[in-house]
Amino acid sequence: MKASEKVIFISNWIKNYVHNMPSKAKSLVVGISGGIDSSVSSTLSAMTGLKTIVLSMPIKQKSSQHDLSLKHQKWLIKNFKNVEAHLVNLDELFKTFQGSLSKFDNDHGMANSRARLRMTTLYQVAAANKGIVVGTGNKVEDFGVGFYTKYGDGGVDISPLADCNKTEIWEIGKELKILQEIIDSVPTDGLWDDGRTDEGQLGLKYSELEEAMNNPDSSNREKYEKIRKLNLHKMEPIPICKIPN
Repeated sequence: MKASEKVIFISNWIKNYVHNMPSKAKSLVVGISGGIDSSVSSTLSAMTGLKTIVLSMPIKQKSSQHDLSLKHQKWLIKNFKNVEAHLVNLDELFKTFQGSLSKFDNDHGMANSRARLRMTTLYQVAAANKGIVVGTGNKVEDFGVGFYTKYGDGGVDISPLADCNKTEIWEIGKELKILQEIIDSVPTDGLWDDGRTDEGQLGLKYSELEEAMNNPDSSNREKYEKIRKLNLHKMEPIPICKIPN
């Protein structure tokens, strides 16, 4: 399927999902980071014609990342009349959270807590607008190696990009005429003060990950399987204790 066809298909899928909900949502709520995934997801949401609320939620954010998020907000508002954009600065909230849990300080835990605070914010905005939270995760990161925060950016109502590889997301972004700065930017989850990249954390390029996912004989297959195994707890249903009869 061509990128242009995927654009129409995914946007219609979002609209049809809302239309078929028992209690129809009145809005779509998307967190935008200035990255390609959230830029594509928010644009496809806006294309539905439904009220689309986009939130930029900086927490100790690198200025380059935050600037791209705000630029995408302006681009959406310019191109879609149904878009409502907000800046919700979570710096002070995170400082309070961090201070309250100083006895339980852990760098990785605090990094993930940024994503969880953003998820909570998205759901509050969704509740106030009778909306649903639209995910930004793709097939490689979220459903391949589980590179996301459990109950953070993984906490969503629908996941329209779940069947798209990262390279497909970039192709769709070009088709949508997303800002070139965003298309060219190095992917990062924005959870670390040192600005570490996604590929740096994963230890593989996206092209290598996609090849390993689709080819059991790939030289990177073992590394892919190792990363996936460590993160399966995020992707599989929550284990439940079944009491025997």
